[in-house]
Amino acid sequence: MSWTSRATLALVIVAGALALGAVAIPLTNHPAFCASCHTIKPSYDSWVKSSHKNVTCVACHVRPGIEGWLQDKAWAGTKDVAIYLFGTPTDPHNLKAQVDSQVCLGCHQHVLRTSEVAPRDLPVPVKDVGLVMSHRKHMEAFGVRGQKEGCTTCHSGVVHDQPIKGYPIVLPRGHVSTDNKPWHPEYPEGSYLRTRALNDCFRCHDGKAQHEGRILDRKCETCHLPDKIKDFLSF
Repeated sequence: MSWTSRATLALVIVAGALALGAVAIPLTNHPAFCASCHTIKPSYDSWVKSSHKNVTCVACHVRPGIEGWLQDKAWAGTKDVAIYLFGTPTDPHNLKAQVDSQVCLGCHQHVLRTSEVAPRDLPVPVKDVGLVMSHRKHMEAFGVRGQKEGCTTCHSGVVHDQPIKGYPIVLPRGHVSTDNKPWHPEYPEGSYLRTRALNDCFRCHDGKAQHEGRILDRKCETCHLPDKIKDFLSF
């Protein structure tokens, strides 16, 4: 094969790859494509009813930049498709998806100032529940612990879980053990999502663990304005 023929073949391959990518990337970015996998379907169904229904799957699950795209979409996505077609997909109740905190903070940077502003200036819905805890300090503490914790350590159910006990929003975990209303997750016994749903703030705020030499107490007033607790959190 002559040099000209080889160059022509290479150009055809590159052009074909670019054309395929131009079609495949937008298609695979669409949430409906994710929902075509029966394992992801429950997550899709919860997403369309959530506060994030106008945010695509890849906006949260794929980190920005070339490295994020290659690792989170190209590599992880190809592996998931291969498992779906040729292997044994993970049960929907045992899915473990990680969302990088920097992705969350790309839209929610203001939460780092939640405890640094006057209560009257708190954004809704944190104003309604009188939340004055410091997100910034928690993020710093997670970094010190070095256990890959972040926004989803407390807010993992905000998109793919249902409001519990009649609350109008999907509250972060931490309002289960102190609430006297009986509640049980819909997930099967022993599943990852059930265990996650039952975890709460008292994993750290247990009256024993310490941070910067101080014991993490179990008082609700540590994070909430006292006059808001009864009306909105039903303690």
